[in-house]
Amino acid sequence: MTKSIDANTLQQWLHDGAEVALIDVREAGEFGEGHLFFAAPVPYSQLELDIGRLVPRLGTRLVVHDDGTDALATRAIERLEAMGYSNVHLFQGGTRAWAAAGYPVYKGVNLPSKTFGELVEHAYDTPRVSVTELDAMLKRGDDVMVLDGRTWAEYTKMSIPSGISCPNGELAYRVGRIVKNPKTKIVVNCAGRTRSILGAQTLRNFGVENPVYALENGTQGWYLADLELDRGASRKYPQGEAGDELPALQARARVLAERHGVGYVDAAQVKQWIADESRNVFLCDVRTPEEFEAGTLPGAQHTPGGQFIQSTDQYVGVRNSRIVVLDGELVRAPVCASWLAQMGHEVYVLREGVKANIGVPPGPRPKLPAVPKLAPSALAAFMGEGRLLDLRASSAFRKSHVEGARWSIRPVIASQVGAGQPIALLADDPVIAQLAAIDLMAAGARDVRLVDGTVEDCAAAGLKLASTPNVPADAERIDFLFFVHDRHEGNKEAARGYLAWETGLIKQLHESERASFRIPSAAH
Repeated sequence: MTKSIDANTLQQWLHDGAEVALIDVREAGEFGEGHLFFAAPVPYSQLELDIGRLVPRLGTRLVVHDDGTDALATRAIERLEAMGYSNVHLFQGGTRAWAAAGYPVYKGVNLPSKTFGELVEHAYDTPRVSVTELDAMLKRGDDVMVLDGRTWAEYTKMSIPSGISCPNGELAYRVGRIVKNPKTKIVVNCAGRTRSILGAQTLRNFGVENPVYALENGTQGWYLADLELDRGASRKYPQGEAGDELPALQARARVLAERHGVGYVDAAQVKQWIADESRNVFLCDVRTPEEFEAGTLPGAQHTPGGQFIQSTDQYVGVRNSRIVVLDGELVRAPVCASWLAQMGHEVYVLREGVKANIGVPPGPRPKLPAVPKLAPSALAAFMGEGRLLDLRASSAFRKSHVEGARWSIRPVIASQVGAGQPIALLADDPVIAQLAAIDLMAAGARDVRLVDGTVEDCAAAGLKLASTPNVPADAERIDFLFFVHDRHEGNKEAARGYLAWETGLIKQLHESERASFRIPSAAH
């Protein structure tokens, strides 16, 4: 029998200091339209795929909810218990019950991180420049360096003219090799506000001599001011290690980390923590993608420093758990940890870094059903009597899909079971199709198959492709958050709305949510 809790009990659990995982199992489009501040997004369409990474310990106090109907959350609990989770609770009434109890429900994504950025700007009085001020500096030829704190993929899509890609997690470690003159003005930008603020304040906290500023409203502000953005830029921070300056960088990083209560721990201590079945341990590698791919510790997540702070809820799903960050030189990890500590996390720096002889065991994995494969060459004949369900992103389906296919997603797929009709599933990831097959079979489907290939493979096999700009309808696209995506698609009103949302977050905060952060009251 499912154990249920109410809103007031959940509020107590979120702030009692013990570990708790609160997961919202709705899809991205639904979650982003309104959710609890501390809820981790774990869409039902990929629940079993993600939960072991976000909530690794099976005995974790785990709370599941949806929008208030409880139907989706109840199905999710069944799947979690089938995986072995033993302490699962239904938050009865979900977001509706939360709002009815007088607690705020928030629009958007990465709420704790986004709100943290706004609080940091207020607490530290982070200097900023407007896009028009920066544009004037660049046109005058001022001694100014623009550093883009986003990921390389975001940077190459669009960037500030002259800007150099240096993701926030790399700033403290590499800025001295990018900016040689201590009088050069440094402006850090992102797409909007959060990483601009945190990147600029990282350099200030690290003791960089240069005047450092956040670019107000980032590339969105640049676009809104009708200024031209670069497309496909390839300017990047210098590669390689720090060399002779490393000891000084390590010392500054340690001072910064310890200022915020971050401890340094060795591998022996972390091994003891990993063996403790009463606590979750997240081992987080904050280095670059290239370094991570070259080798890391067993079970470590890749959490590149700037992105980890920007979207912590996508990496750690358990409040009050232990987070151990690591790098290869003891600069990036301590700097990242200084921010995690101010966000309210229990965080430690691993002294041995990637050289440690430790690892965390893999999180629980689901038992997936065996689904017979269907070759693309056999799909045309199959569709004469069967149904093809396309489980890719709704945006991808609109752009191109096999003619005659229907778009679907796991939360609603059970309603598409016909009377004895065979069903074929097409997905980018076969595991997503296998998870959907669980629900189809539970709903009575007896003949479910997995297309062994991509849409392109189907086209190569002679199937005709179709484009449907309005199908699925917007109302059906529960996987797509218009609020976030439209601001990057030339919609100025959406960009203005997004920036207004970020600046308005602090006003929404419940006092208990604000109290969870540990930003120094006299930071500046």
